[in-house]
Parts: sequence; structure tokens; C-alpha cells
Amino acid sequence: MNVAHFALWTKDIDRIAAFWAEFFGADAGEIYESRRRPGFRSRFLTLESGPSIEVMEGPWLAPHDEAIVERAGYAHLALSLGSGEAVDDMADRADRKGVLVSRARWTGDGFYEAVIRDPDGNLIEITI
Repeated sequence: MNVAHFALWTKDIDRIAAFWAEFFGADAGEIYESRRRPGFRSRFLTLESGPSIEVMEGPWLAPHDEAIVERAGYAHLALSLGSGEAVDDMADRADRKGVLVSRARWTGDGFYEAVIRDPDGNLIEITI
């Protein structure tokens, strides 16, 4: 068994696709627009390896509550970049773009990781 894809709701499908393309080299597929559910749009983002990401947009979505960082549900996504240098480089890029949450460090559970935030506020751990 493996993970085929996971999905994220977003208020701006173009902005989230641009973020994933810039930081992770994701290839954005064509936008699907539902005829049965007006306003629903989605597209798949394909990474070099691993599951795809389906980003979905709808005008009914509530905005992300920046004040509530921890809540029930998915906490974060972790992506392996292959080396500590790659983690440091991406963390530096994220810092310059204002999306770095925490600098690279060795965690107590044995991961060398930094944390960044996508435009919708979702946390992404980048690790070796």
C-alpha cells in the first residue's frame, strides 16, 4: 500500500500551485472545474516522487485562522530533501520569502528539520 495523493483546500488555487512549484518543483496539472458543484476547482500537483497533492478551491471556504496553530486533523506534511545542505538552503529561501516558521535543527526524535508555512498556513516540515 502507498499514499496516492492527499488534498488541501485553498482560497487561491493559483497561489498555492505557484508556492509548490517554487519551493518543491511541483508540476501543476490542468485545472478541473466542476459542473455539478459551481465554484469548485481542483488541480493535481506532481512532485518528483511520492504522492501527488490535490489542491481544491471553493468560494464557501472559511479563511485559515492564523491564531489557531494546533487543531484536530492533519498537523503537517514532512518532505525529505535528501541532505542537510538541501534543508539549510530551502530554509534560507523560505526565510527570505517570509514563510520560515523554524530554522533547521536536530529534533529530540532524531530528525534534522526546518518548518515552513504555505500560503494557506499549512505547516510543511523539510527534513533530510
